[in-house]
Amino acid sequence: MTAELERIAYTASVTATGGRAGHARSTDGHIDLDLRPPQEMGGPGGATNPEQLFAAGYAACFQGALGVAGRRHKVDTSGSVVTCEVSIGPVGQAFGLAVTLDVEIPGVDEATCQKLADEAHEVCPYSNATRGNIDVQVRARPVA
Repeated sequence: MTAELERIAYTASVTATGGRAGHARSTDGHIDLDLRPPQEMGGPGGATNPEQLFAAGYAACFQGALGVAGRRHKVDTSGSVVTCEVSIGPVGQAFGLAVTLDVEIPGVDEATCQKLADEAHEVCPYSNATRGNIDVQVRARPVA
């Protein structure tokens, strides 16, 4: 099922040239960087790659969704940390992705941390975009 936007709040635009060994630049110039395949995939490394960019976006977006969940339950998530790991590997004749999100919320128990992380996973746009398409694991890690 495809979700249709009720309205467009913002549109990001980034142009890539040269594929994984190229360059990416946003229309506003805030992103202007070289891309290189990582050494683990036989590339030269030395620059960012699409998986790192996806992980950065997903982690930031998920943390925002965690804030929404926290406000709904009157839990302060301002000190939370979200780490996103994006893995790439073969799937038949193509390639696919897998994601692990590690969520840390200081001052809450494990059950509360997991509840808020699960709720964030329901409202996060990245989670909604990937749901049913790739494996996404959400791990809560409460911090004392």
